[in-house]
Amino acid sequence: MTLPAAPRAILFDLDGTLADTAPDLAAAVNLLRARRGLEPTAYEILRPTASAGARGMIGASFGITPDDERYLALRDEFLNNYEAAIAVHSGLFDGVTALLDGIEAAGVQWGIVTNKHQRFTTPLLPQIGLGHAACAISGDTTPHPKPHPEPLLEAARRLNLAPEQCWYVGDDLRDIQAGKAAGMLTVAAGWGYCGATEPQHWHADYLFVQPSELLDLLQSTVTNSALAA
Repeated sequence: MTLPAAPRAILFDLDGTLADTAPDLAAAVNLLRARRGLEPTAYEILRPTASAGARGMIGASFGITPDDERYLALRDEFLNNYEAAIAVHSGLFDGVTALLDGIEAAGVQWGIVTNKHQRFTTPLLPQIGLGHAACAISGDTTPHPKPHPEPLLEAARRLNLAPEQCWYVGDDLRDIQAGKAAGMLTVAAGWGYCGATEPQHWHADYLFVQPSELLDLLQSTVTNSALAA
């Protein structure tokens, strides 16, 4: 396979891509159940839905959609629970610290584009070691969340780069859809939550099962660009 051009920046989804936040999200939704005298929902059921935030967690735990009249009250209580205990058990996936160090060593910027609202992104990032991202675009930074490309395009603008100079990495189909719509090379993070559909069906440019594979690709493109110069 022909190597792509070396990127000027690599942008990442947050939940399920850089950070394993499912434990705290699961705790927030199970607190809803405990207050209602219900047994907790098994973590194995909740974890795959973590990238979908409140909609996914409440749907998995209570079996309702946002159209249900009970949803808004549950969502607001869930978000308050999460905000109050946002980084108790959350942390970076294995290999992510080495990946980010390698990206920086290669002279490439990295940033975050998440659908998580700024209310949660701002306090969370420094607590899990991501406070030094070159940019952090939240779900309410632009008028449209992913899979719309606007959040990714805003990240490129903030980095003073063309979209095609960026790669986008995510663990959900909408991440790949957003990246493609923005004109970026896309990488499916197979180590993440991955939602309801298998990542091999997302038509990402690359699918990796561990962060070190992404670093290997980056280093190969940087070396190839240097040899061609």
